[in-house]
Amino acid sequence: MKRLLVLALVVALGGCLSNPPPPAPDVAVPATYRYAPDASSGDSVTADWWRRFGSDELDRLVAQASAGNYDVAAAIARVKQARANARIAGAARFPNVSGFADASRQGGFMVNDELPSGSAFDAGLSASYEIDFWGKNRATSDAAIARVRASESDRATVQVTLTADVANAWLQTVALREREVIAARNLDTARSILRNVESQYRAGFVTALDAAQQRTLVASQQRAMAALHQQGNDSEASLATLLGVPSSGFAVSTHSLDSLRAPAVDTGLPSSLLVRRPDVASSEAQLAAAHADVAAARAAMFPTVTLTASVGTGGDRIQRIFENPLYTVAGGLTAPIFNAGALAAGRDLALAQQEELLAAYRQSIVAAFSDVERALNASAGADAQTQAQDDELREARRTLELAQSRYRAGAETALTVLDAQRTLYAAEDEHVQLHLARLQAAVSTYRALGGGWRAVP
Repeated sequence: MKRLLVLALVVALGGCLSNPPPPAPDVAVPATYRYAPDASSGDSVTADWWRRFGSDELDRLVAQASAGNYDVAAAIARVKQARANARIAGAARFPNVSGFADASRQGGFMVNDELPSGSAFDAGLSASYEIDFWGKNRATSDAAIARVRASESDRATVQVTLTADVANAWLQTVALREREVIAARNLDTARSILRNVESQYRAGFVTALDAAQQRTLVASQQRAMAALHQQGNDSEASLATLLGVPSSGFAVSTHSLDSLRAPAVDTGLPSSLLVRRPDVASSEAQLAAAHADVAAARAAMFPTVTLTASVGTGGDRIQRIFENPLYTVAGGLTAPIFNAGALAAGRDLALAQQEELLAAYRQSIVAAFSDVERALNASAGADAQTQAQDDELREARRTLELAQSRYRAGAETALTVLDAQRTLYAAEDEHVQLHLARLQAAVSTYRALGGGWRAVP
């Protein structure tokens, strides 16, 4: 009867410690993306999404970064740490067994030899086990396992971010090299016009102002080309850092974006984003770990029941060590009585940390939807600007041809040619920048949609 009463008390107390499920994020999920194109069109977001740009060099650089980047290596090490911590936390749910063996020799040097002397040998096993009535050890283990999932998701976030950064840095470097080529071509044109203007100035057909303006334009384009060369070198060095290699000796072989296409991306339903973003999964796992920490903190306020047992044997000779075996079995109860509120404060701390992580989880969901919307808006904006800019570039080229033709025929002044040249240079440079914006918007879209990552069930 007493045993039944004790069992009922244990069950009742255990029920008092039942932990409710983690609070829901309570974030409204939009039905559609505001700036999304036709949902039935576009490429799906796969783990190798960067291959859609059609560049062998980009494929090689992404593979090199995945193998050599030190942030990825550090993230992998953090996953190993989390797994080791989970094993440590889980060990408390199993008995602890240890062995012992002792040997001693006692003697004396007194004249009457009254001190006892002789040898003693002991060996045995001891075990202890904490009965997890209140679920403290289980909750601690669950928290550690949840942090393993969070760490694995963090590693995936680093990988997705790295791939997007490599693609963006490579595109930026290629665009700067292409803009540098355009600047050099326009510098050649400006110098050619300068030679013509100076010839006409010596002949008295143009003023000194016309010649000075053209020399100013030549110097300006020299400065612009030097600036683009410097920016390209900086971008190339940043790319080398992402790859985990020294920047000296590293160079990008692609020098034009013309062969690359900006893929259309199938965004899917907004609700699917919650299982496609590793950072959201990490926040969810951290919240689950905090929830388990609350359960462990509550359980720590209740008594601890520990069982111990040992078996051993001993003797004064090794040959007789197993002739006198002994064993002990004991149970102990430890209950907190006064700790100045430390356990209650620990519970309050765990609850406050859970509230913080719940807020962070909700924020990660809101930020995920915002990232996708901004990426889609950037894609739509770049497409709209490119359509208009194509007409602008075509007309700028035609304008310069007409201005040069009329200038050679004496129907236009040198100032007209200068204005047409500046307009064409700006249009060609803007064309490259808009192409870059379209490509980088696609990279941002892939990244915002999780980069092909999927949660493991």
